[in-house]
Order: sequence, then structure tokens, then C-alpha cells
Amino acid sequence: MATHMRLVLHLLLLFLFAVQEVRLVCVEVPSNSEAILGRAMKLTCIYCMKREEISAETKVEWSYTGPDNENMLIYLYDRQPQEPEGVDVQWKGRLTWSGSKDLQDLSISIKNVTLNDTGKYECKVSRFFEFDSFKHSATKTTEIDLVVKKKASRDTAALYSEIMMYVLLVFLTLWLLVEMVYCYRKISRSDEQAQDSATDYLAIPSENKENPGPAVTE
Repeated sequence: MATHMRLVLHLLLLFLFAVQEVRLVCVEVPSNSEAILGRAMKLTCIYCMKREEISAETKVEWSYTGPDNENMLIYLYDRQPQEPEGVDVQWKGRLTWSGSKDLQDLSISIKNVTLNDTGKYECKVSRFFEFDSFKHSATKTTEIDLVVKKKASRDTAALYSEIMMYVLLVFLTLWLLVEMVYCYRKISRSDEQAQDSATDYLAIPSENKENPGPAVTE
């Protein structure tokens, strides 16, 4: 029983360790392209770093192109997040930095989304490297076609994912309950067998215990 319990604990620790490791992995996921009127909206821009890029200098430019096809700079990251000078009144005070400290997540959020926020957003990330006398730069551009709706539409994929998550949680809970019941019954059976052995021993007459029988001689 002790060996079985140790195996269960080892599996649980391995599962927790695996979950923690997954959280540390950078994945370049696409941004949501649907915003709801009056709510906040995160524009996701992720640029995963390679090992040699950790010490790179990073600059980010967020721009917006509306129905009139006019492109405008709306947000910057240059050593720190900031609004560009002369930013259009439509964006002033409405954009906030939602990126990570390691600058792999370079997202921004829009406060109180309006119908006029529909359009194409562009996240241009530039990284600058310097190895001794060698200098190098890399650029990545992410485009997001955002549509603002008055009501949220039901995302079928998200619904299925949520259902599968709850099913998995229920399965794991039932599995743990079964393991607990199995261990409890095994311990109970061991106690009963030990108690029966002790009872049988006590039921033997004392003279039989002291004189088990005559010695056998040839």
C-alpha cells in the first residue's frame, strides 16, 4: 500500500511539474479579432526570443489603419511604453501596455472600445543585437483585423474547449476518489486479517500453547 501511495504522489508531482514547465514556454498565438462595444480589448502581439536574443534591445511600434486607409502611429515602446507625440485624439489615454517584462509579449489594450476602433492594427517589433563588433537587427510585423460588435458571438471552439476542460476535471476527481477508496479498503482488509490472526491465537487453549505435543523420537 505504501508503494502504491508513493506512486500516486510521484505522478501528481510529475503532473504539476509538467504544467509549470508548459507555462514557461513562449508560444506565438494569434490575437482575438473580435471586440465588444464598451469593453476592454487586448491586441495580442508575441515575438518569442531565441537564447541569443535575450540581451537584445527591443522597440515596438503600434499603428492603426482605418476605413479611410490612413495609417497612423498610436503607441510606442522604446525603453518604456509611451504615447507618441501628437497622437490622434481618438487614442489619447485609451491605450495601455499589456506586455511582459521579458518583452516576448508586446501586447496593448484598448479601453472602452467604440465602433470607430474597427480597422487594421499593426505591431512592428524590432530587435537589435550586438556581439563584439558585429551588429544585427531583426524585425517582425503582426497584423490584426479588428471588428467591433455590439454583442459577442458564441465561439464554438471556445465552448468545446471549456466543455473538455470540465470533463477532464471531473475525470481526474473521480480517479482520485477511486484511488482513495481502493487504498482505504486495502488497509481495512489488512487490519481485519491481523485482527483475525490475533483472535485465532487467543482462542488456542493455554495448555496447548505451553505443551505443543510430545517430541517425536525414532
